[in-house]
Amino acid sequence: MKDFTHGNETSLILKFSIPLVLGNLIQNLYSIIDSIIVGNFLGKAALAAVGASFPIIYTLISLVIGIGSGASTIIAQYFGAKDHDKVRKTIDTIYIFFFFAGIVISIIGIMLSRHIFILLRLPEEVMPDALIYLRIYLAGMIFLFGFNGISSILRGLGDSKNPLWFMIIAVTSNIILDLLFILVFKWGIAGIASAMVISQSSTFIASIIYLNKKHPLVSLKLKSLTFDRVIFKDCVRIGLPTGLQQSLVAIGMMSIMGIINTFGTNAVAAFTAGIRIDSFARMPAMTFASALQSFTGQNLGARKSIRIKKGLYSTLIISCIYCLFISAILVLTRDTLMRMFTSEESVIRIGSDYLLIVTSFYLLFSIMFAFYGIMRGAGATLIPMLVTLITLWIIRVPLAFYLSGKIGVNGIFWSEPISWIPGVLFCWIYYIKGNWKQKGVIKSDFITLPPEN
Repeated sequence: MKDFTHGNETSLILKFSIPLVLGNLIQNLYSIIDSIIVGNFLGKAALAAVGASFPIIYTLISLVIGIGSGASTIIAQYFGAKDHDKVRKTIDTIYIFFFFAGIVISIIGIMLSRHIFILLRLPEEVMPDALIYLRIYLAGMIFLFGFNGISSILRGLGDSKNPLWFMIIAVTSNIILDLLFILVFKWGIAGIASAMVISQSSTFIASIIYLNKKHPLVSLKLKSLTFDRVIFKDCVRIGLPTGLQQSLVAIGMMSIMGIINTFGTNAVAAFTAGIRIDSFARMPAMTFASALQSFTGQNLGARKSIRIKKGLYSTLIISCIYCLFISAILVLTRDTLMRMFTSEESVIRIGSDYLLIVTSFYLLFSIMFAFYGIMRGAGATLIPMLVTLITLWIIRVPLAFYLSGKIGVNGIFWSEPISWIPGVLFCWIYYIKGNWKQKGVIKSDFITLPPEN
């Protein structure tokens, strides 16, 4: 467990971020390897099936993961205030919530999967593989929620190393099972989804056994679990806007995918490969913001406002340096990266255009997410949700539809970086106003406190 209320801000955020960055990079590296395996051994229709399933999965889980994020913020604030009894109650409450949510989401998703694909106008040749992949993936949702729940809890307590080790185990076993199920057992697309479920479930069980032995504060003991309604209301109050924000993003992705689907299988396959690379590249900037969220939560609980401001500046500098570097790398190597997924020139060309357009503007993305981090850590999660509502649904989706009719599929790609510009402006204005300081579970009196040393 790491206490963020003392010590150099930049050093603390970097040390906490590095395991998170490595864990997220490993997870996204798996997604890339997974897509490479699918694209090279199962073909572009299977690759498109995996890509078409992702926004649906993201939509179904986003509300639940958002409430988990709210729990992480609450845990950080209580931990910063040294109220360990409330920390334990919050952990128990979120364990129980994730268990029942996993069951409900699995049932709903499996029942509605075909109808959702039809609504999205998925190409008919992709439909069989997409249904198989999505239904198997959803069947293991309870383990996905359990794994993410443990990670959220540990992040709130300042522990980023154990989630990294759990992620390494999950990804390594997943890749091995991918190759085994496809190359040896010949299970096709079902093997990819089955490998994911088996690796997630086994890692979740292993992590529970480990934490029960090593970390009593976050242990999972079924007989002693208690559900605290007041704490859960706070989790929902703080986490629901984040969940709704993720839902807006997920449904927006589905809408974007619906527009891309009209351009055929080549465009869907190219977009699938492109977003795999894109997600891998932008993840560190999102992770720095996640570190700032935990940092802000603990220092808000400890009533140390100056440290929060310094933490934001440190995060902005770190994120911007990274994004400038990675943008240059991806722009220069985009064709080579796309060739890892497929040898079809039409798919490579579309995916290369996507990477050129989107990655050139990562700097805007990193600034926006740094502001998101400080707002979520303070509990002011409604503002990021409203910013997403405006930038995605009022700007990006209509713009994608309009530009796709004017300049083709590249118009869809251009809509994303254009939407980041007002997002950065809205976040900066709200941060300057300072209302975010009063949104946590522990009410702050920053205005009357003297500056801390």
